[in-house]
Amino acid sequence: MESNTDPNKPKRVFINDVDEFSSRNIAKFLSRCEAGKTFEEEEEGEEASEEPSVRFQVVGTVSSSACGEETAFLRELYVVSSSRKSCSCCVLLILWLWTTALHEAAESFKAQKMFILVSSVMGWASTAPKDPSNKDELPSDVEFWKRRPHPRFKSLNTLEKVVIRLSKMKSKLKCYVVAAGLQYGLEENIFHYFFKVSWMLETPEVPVFGQGTNHIPTIHVFDLGGVIQNIIQLKPKSKYFLAVDKSKDTLESIVESISDVLGFGRVCRLSMEEAVAMKALKPQETDRLSIDLHLDAANVNRLLSLNWRCQSGLVQNMESMVQEFKDSRQLQPIRICLLGPPAVGKSTVAEMICKHYKIHRISTGKIIKEKISQLKETLFRSQTGYFSAEAAAAAQEELEKINQSMESSQGHLTEGQVFKILQDKLNSKPCRNQGFVLDGLPETFSQASMLFSTEDTESRDSDVESRAPGYNKIITPDYVFSLEASDDFLTERVRDLPQGGAEEAQLEQDELLSRLSRYRRLQEAEETVLDFFDFREIHSEHIELSADDPEYVGVVKRITEVVGLPKNYSRSFEEHKEGDPLKKEAERRQVLAAERRRRKEAALAEMAAQHEAWHRGMQEVQRQEKERLEAAALPLRIYLMEFVVPTITEAMTQCCALKPDDPVDFLAEFLLKNEEE
Repeated sequence: MESNTDPNKPKRVFINDVDEFSSRNIAKFLSRCEAGKTFEEEEEGEEASEEPSVRFQVVGTVSSSACGEETAFLRELYVVSSSRKSCSCCVLLILWLWTTALHEAAESFKAQKMFILVSSVMGWASTAPKDPSNKDELPSDVEFWKRRPHPRFKSLNTLEKVVIRLSKMKSKLKCYVVAAGLQYGLEENIFHYFFKVSWMLETPEVPVFGQGTNHIPTIHVFDLGGVIQNIIQLKPKSKYFLAVDKSKDTLESIVESISDVLGFGRVCRLSMEEAVAMKALKPQETDRLSIDLHLDAANVNRLLSLNWRCQSGLVQNMESMVQEFKDSRQLQPIRICLLGPPAVGKSTVAEMICKHYKIHRISTGKIIKEKISQLKETLFRSQTGYFSAEAAAAAQEELEKINQSMESSQGHLTEGQVFKILQDKLNSKPCRNQGFVLDGLPETFSQASMLFSTEDTESRDSDVESRAPGYNKIITPDYVFSLEASDDFLTERVRDLPQGGAEEAQLEQDELLSRLSRYRRLQEAEETVLDFFDFREIHSEHIELSADDPEYVGVVKRITEVVGLPKNYSRSFEEHKEGDPLKKEAERRQVLAAERRRRKEAALAEMAAQHEAWHRGMQEVQRQEKERLEAAALPLRIYLMEFVVPTITEAMTQCCALKPDDPVDFLAEFLLKNEEE
């Protein structure tokens, strides 16, 4: 970084490898900070200040795969070959050479420059505590020379020593080392696997690798950016800083907290070897997650005025970190309500939409079966101690109520019971994370009010009429689609169904007419279910079915055009950096196809050249043969012209003049007579 004395001149900051998680977010942090203010102060005063502020001008290097909108916060961008960063030792060697070159050129600098090496707490991994009997005596960056690195991070420790040695030399280059804890926040980095597994909810338990009792030094990546910003602005005398928060979280507590807020709240234990084998973690990540350290960031707390974002750590701020994770990766649930008359194809369309967006279909029969299965599973697994006695008792009581209601109502539940089960389903983690499609539910204004209304005054708009009270935005659909078709169209469609299919779907002729009549009556009510959504500015889309679209392709296309692209899980930053596997496979096939075309064209060109050479050879052979034949025929031609042709010519002339009856006999006699003469 280049220092300057002009307070109005932007400070230029160069950051290497901006396509990496830490460098990327540090660069983003500094690019949004006004020089001289913290990021939080800048955010608070952004609306009040109308004059342009002096910000950091961030320039940096990225690999070719990271260009585009994701680096729009950079003032200048330099693309380097990604092959240079394939080996950590290579990166360290490049940094070492770069640092040495900077020091050699420092005397020629017009202004003082600053070099900050962002290192890792892995350089402290083997450091012994000051006093094993006193847990409050922690290794501190005040005595950084006592640090001992992880065996596989000795090269990083060597580089730190080089930078510290340069910082002691008098020159126009000021050097600092920042040993950062494991970074978290935003789209997540090393903890990304645990966030992803919890959000996907594909397994009931999130794995904790290793024993999980090890304490991990951590820091929010924006807090790390704040440490660097403070060093740039304050230029402290100390040259070594431990950038860690005040948490004492273990790996197990971190994973349990992630699972509790984002997933099902349960964990299991696997070994680090299994983590690598199942490709959940890379080998170097297992080293970082195995670290067991308590560290004291004395220099950061004593010398810097850091406005912490998460000083208490990841676990204490898990709710906000989960929200950061969702926002950064654009993980938004897609909530859809699909309505329409019976036999219009709601279930078929709902299945197609759920498959497209990877969300959950919700219908009355389905959720009741799921609820009964869950209650029975709770009772069964409580016998092994998996669930508590209280949970088992509650499940037993609810299951008995359901069975009693179904026995007394010919297999049906009361409306209150159905909507209680439905609310539980909508509030479940899968529906809150990914989203859902309500298949034909609710049917009336009162049912919608019962299902979605809430007395939470925070979600209530003061301008909305009493008929449109506040509603639970977490479970209320964002999109409402009403499939429309005439009774004749629907009747004809059901008539074409197989007998077994019509019975299973309860669409036999008499029952269909009864259900259609009920549906039309509900649509003519004073307040319909669509009115409930309209009052809350959730306007429905009406889609008319057509006989030309028996597979519902047009219907699904219309719905996806309104809803937009899927908002479910996006790729991790590493996956994004490496590229889409499907896209890479397509590109590989294109390269192979292009290579095959090139080889085919080359073979055809070679064949054409060979044919042309053969053709020219044949022409030359024919020419030479013709010349040989002509040369061989010359003596015979001379002989004929001298001895044969004159006699034959004379004989023919006389034959033509006399015109004998037998020309052949005449010619024979003429030649015989001429021979005798």
